[in-house]
Amino acid sequence: MKNTLREHLSSGIVSNLLMLILIVVICYTLQSVIVPMLFAVIISVVLYPVCCRLERMGLTRSAASLISLILAVLVVSGISYLVVSQTINIGNNAADIASKIKGVGDRLMAWGSDKFHMSSYELSSELKERLSDSMSDLGSYATQALGSIGNSLSSAILVPIMIFFFLYYRNFFREFFFKAFSNVPKETIEQGLESIYEVLKSYLVGLVTVMGIVAVLNTIGLYVLGIEYAWFFGILAALLTIFPYVGIFIGSLIPALFALATKDSFWYAAGVIIWFQLVQTLEGNFITPNIVGSKVSMNPLVSLLSFFLGGMLFGLAGMILALPMMAMLKVIFDLIPETHAYGYLLSEPDRSLLLTERQRKKAQRKEEKASGE
Repeated sequence: MKNTLREHLSSGIVSNLLMLILIVVICYTLQSVIVPMLFAVIISVVLYPVCCRLERMGLTRSAASLISLILAVLVVSGISYLVVSQTINIGNNAADIASKIKGVGDRLMAWGSDKFHMSSYELSSELKERLSDSMSDLGSYATQALGSIGNSLSSAILVPIMIFFFLYYRNFFREFFFKAFSNVPKETIEQGLESIYEVLKSYLVGLVTVMGIVAVLNTIGLYVLGIEYAWFFGILAALLTIFPYVGIFIGSLIPALFALATKDSFWYAAGVIIWFQLVQTLEGNFITPNIVGSKVSMNPLVSLLSFFLGGMLFGLAGMILALPMMAMLKVIFDLIPETHAYGYLLSEPDRSLLLTERQRKKAQRKEEKASGE
């Protein structure tokens, strides 16, 4: 009996591991198609209410899908135009900024030569030698990055095409799921599709809300510090929160360098870093958990692991897709009885499981006292 149970468990674990490895290999091999498809699914969720409203106004499904897609392209184009135009505006002052950066560099060289007891020439030669070694490695990384960006841009062409067909063929895909899982009641499949839609919609609405709050906080801090283009740097850093845990930190470096180049004191740049880290603390511990976390209901450990695993598998795109895809996976696990345990593992743990023994006894005494009254 024990041998049979052991063999059954071993075969189950091996088959699950092999299936997981196969899925990862397929996803990695076909990422140029899978990544645009996942982005198209998420954007289609955003455009679905717009498409439905246009259909209720009397438009055909093809026309409603096309107009919804055009509206999305216009919004993205408008945001891109604002970012590019503001970047060009900042670039018009590039000569002044470059001269101030040179002054900062000279001050750093003077400090370094005094600190390390080296002449400015010796320190400069040492830095140039180190930089030349680093640049050779950086060149290979840059070549790989440019190749990756080129592949991403070519794959991005697929996104609008897929969005149109996801909107246009949505009932067709629903029927496919009914036929593919004919042994499952239609009500269960409908519930699953509706749950996935609600989770994605809630995540996206929560993410946009968090970005808006972070943008306001960033802009206020930069404005108080007297940093030029405060709204631009504030919004740019907020947009980078799409990369969990590191987005705001990366976004803080740009205005900090700008402050270092345009202000007379180092403390302006330090103030930018400190303020943005304060905003990141608020975002990570209060804003996102209460706005996005309550809607998606995933524990932080799973979110962190999915972020890094998504980055390893799909690069930057994987970091963006990690949380919504994990939220979808949790919905699927919750619907299938055999995978309820995995859905439970992904979810936010019950608060009672996080209490110490002393805290549990204290809570129990409170409950007994309340019930006695």
